[in-house]
Amino acid sequence: MGHVIGIDLGTTYSCIAGLEGGRPVVIPNLEGLPTTPSVVSFTAAGERLVGTLAMRQAVTNPANTFYAVKRLIGQKYRSPQIQEAIGRLPYTLKEAPNGDVAVVLGDRTLSPPEISSMVLSYLKECAEAFFGGPVTEAVITVPAHFNDAQRQATKDAATIAGLAVQRVINEPTAAGLAYGLDAKKNGLAAVYDLGGGTFDITILELSEGVFNVLATNGDSYLGGEDFDNRILEWLGESFRAETGIDLGSDKLALQRVKEAAEKAKRELSFTSETEINLPFISSDRSSSKHIRKTLSRLTFETMTADLVERTVPRIEQALADAKLTLDRIDHVILVGGQTRMPLVKERVTKFFGRKPEEKVDPDQIVALGAAIQSGVLDGQVRDIVLLLDVTPFALGIETEGDGYETVIERNTTVPVRKVKAFTTVEHNQRRVRIHVLQGEGFLASMNKSLAVFELVGIEPAPAGVPQIDVTFEITADGLVQVSAKDKETGLEQRIEVRPSSGLTAAEVEEMRKRQAGRELAKLGANG
Repeated sequence: MGHVIGIDLGTTYSCIAGLEGGRPVVIPNLEGLPTTPSVVSFTAAGERLVGTLAMRQAVTNPANTFYAVKRLIGQKYRSPQIQEAIGRLPYTLKEAPNGDVAVVLGDRTLSPPEISSMVLSYLKECAEAFFGGPVTEAVITVPAHFNDAQRQATKDAATIAGLAVQRVINEPTAAGLAYGLDAKKNGLAAVYDLGGGTFDITILELSEGVFNVLATNGDSYLGGEDFDNRILEWLGESFRAETGIDLGSDKLALQRVKEAAEKAKRELSFTSETEINLPFISSDRSSSKHIRKTLSRLTFETMTADLVERTVPRIEQALADAKLTLDRIDHVILVGGQTRMPLVKERVTKFFGRKPEEKVDPDQIVALGAAIQSGVLDGQVRDIVLLLDVTPFALGIETEGDGYETVIERNTTVPVRKVKAFTTVEHNQRRVRIHVLQGEGFLASMNKSLAVFELVGIEPAPAGVPQIDVTFEITADGLVQVSAKDKETGLEQRIEVRPSSGLTAAEVEEMRKRQAGRELAKLGANG
């Protein structure tokens, strides 16, 4: 039997962990580092690079070096988030035939799950080198506010990489597991997770091995990338004002500026100012042009203060959903690399009235928690009695006139089963259409469609007379089942909602075989 690993597949960096002697440990990558850049690059010779080697290609080969793919996964090309990203990314995006976003590589396209699978394949290889044996299964984490399409796309990526997914769990929940098990803490914890591409806030109750998620909220398009982009925009606008040259059309220059922006951001977490020096960034008929700017922490905090403030209403909503006041929170845990920013720490401290925990490594705790969950599932970890998570979105059905009737509220503990009675809207109606939706919008059209099915054979009756019970069930694994039953006839129709990233099962299997074939070819070449 192969080993099981916990994976934190991040927007900018990824981390893996496993169990040794029943305790979680971070597994280093093949270069001996605890985290791996979530970057994939293809050279002119067709060689595929992953991680640090790929990141080094970003400046010299920007069109074929793919990063921040987690922000694309499970997304439609025409979504506002993707349309905004098009102008910032040095590589090309296009619309796939099914409406999903696709990444252009030469004369072909790759889906975001396929690119993410290449990162996961490398992490799997690192784990196999660490254990000296095969790795076949994984617990993989996702942002708490990922919708079903994004979660399924992440599972598809793992499947393509040759990993069977034991469980998909929310990143803040995983962090809470690692924190609670290691510190043996009880009480109420707020997990503030600001990573490279997403923000989540989770309120978690820790009690003698029981981990109960009370509420979660977040923004699946707010993270460190946005902080980098503020510096990038500042540099671009300054350069345009000074030289009249727009760097936006120069992919090579744009990537150099982006890398400099990220470096400056990191340095400003530890120093009051930093110099950004980019010689020969462009040129005109008169001379070569350079960027040389000094950026202070104060200026950076001013230009990004609104991003930090965007997290506050989410925290307030999570507390309200949990029916808690600030004075009830015992522990504040910071997760994600962007929480190293002093302004973030200051704002969190001010909001909660207490300093967050400093002993937690924000880059590693999620992977450690995922490894712990794998141990819980196979019996290696016995300190944890129970993990109770919640569904991050409401579920319901469409009613007459674009109406939306919620059946399961957001932040309901899973597993859960709820029944709601509905009726017909027309006389002698023989069938009803059940349209399953996800979201909190008051109109059906404002929410995400998950599935549609029909209950046929209802006995003719005046409108409003038939009684139709619609039952929603969500398992601990997050699988949704919906059934509709006519009380008069006993007729029942059931559907298992398996949201798709847009990839069919056949496409996932074909990509998995292609990925496996490449790995075998690589092993043969090295042998």
